[in-house]
Amino acid sequence: MRDGQGEGRDTGLSRELLGWYDAHARALPWRVGPAARAAGEAPDPYRVWLSEIMLQQTTVAAVKAYFDRFTALWPTVGELAAAEDARVMGEWAGLGYYARARNLLKCARIVAGEHGGAFPRTIEGLRALPGIGPYTAAAIGAIAFDLPATVVDGNVERVMARLHNDPTPLPAAKPRLTAYAAALTPKARPGDYAQAVMDLGATVCTPRNPACGICPWRAPCAAQAAGTAAELPKKTPKQPKPVRLGIAYVALREDGAWLLERRPDTGLLGGMLGWPGSDWGDAPQETPPLEADWIALSTEARHTFTHFHLRLSLRVAHVPLSAAPSRGQFLPPEAFRPSDLPTVMRKVFDLAATQRPD
Repeated sequence: MRDGQGEGRDTGLSRELLGWYDAHARALPWRVGPAARAAGEAPDPYRVWLSEIMLQQTTVAAVKAYFDRFTALWPTVGELAAAEDARVMGEWAGLGYYARARNLLKCARIVAGEHGGAFPRTIEGLRALPGIGPYTAAAIGAIAFDLPATVVDGNVERVMARLHNDPTPLPAAKPRLTAYAAALTPKARPGDYAQAVMDLGATVCTPRNPACGICPWRAPCAAQAAGTAAELPKKTPKQPKPVRLGIAYVALREDGAWLLERRPDTGLLGGMLGWPGSDWGDAPQETPPLEADWIALSTEARHTFTHFHLRLSLRVAHVPLSAAPSRGQFLPPEAFRPSDLPTVMRKVFDLAATQRPD
């Protein structure tokens, strides 16, 4: 995803789309709709920023419940900045891409501590914050502050590829599609326009079976005229994902405490709770965290990350109060919430809790 700050101009196409958006905008918990904006209600930069971080590589449907929970727990950036790291990481569990949660806290603390709780109102200022790249800065700038920034996500790329009937495959097509989008970005209402194009891609110009008959850009759409809309955008074939193997150790102490460890801040699942385990690779080595009668389960936990598939073999053990782990610590049942685990570790827990050892 990319963005730019072109010399956006208010074209007939952008005016048509804004008219469509005024009538058909999606109601989203982080959005100030066109009617409310027209009545003078301004978007909350904190809510815009939080939603954009959560929406990175994640669907709207998956984000809604997390957004509602976060804003109920921490209604302002200052309250989020003051939150405990473990609580925030626990509430983020299941949303994936955990570096986002670490950067979320870093960013909140900089905004609260160095900017008086106010987000910078320039693209450059936003880009200087942790976790905010070109796309996110453009989205926050346009939506929260009406800066004439060009916002380009996957939905916008698809709309632009079809509008111009451009067969250039992604990702090579990104600069061309960004240029198309920049040429249409208006100086007036750029935030509403950015959301309008994304809504168009999400609800009408969908990846499969686009609803061209109700599209406000049906007439000027080159792909519609050529009959190629469903084929675009073209994509360069992806390489098959490799498979990595690992071992997870689940120890339950006789008082009901579970042996868990917090992963290092860097790397996959950084800062999250998890089960002690081996490295993930081609031939994982047995590295139990304590001496115990470990029993291998006949099933394994499987999970897919962005770049690889993971298969975890499971070892379970019941241990006495005197058990002394070499890493990790036992959490009493009242301090352990399975929901605080990232998805792959929750899969391990569910299997270990329900499967009988061989």
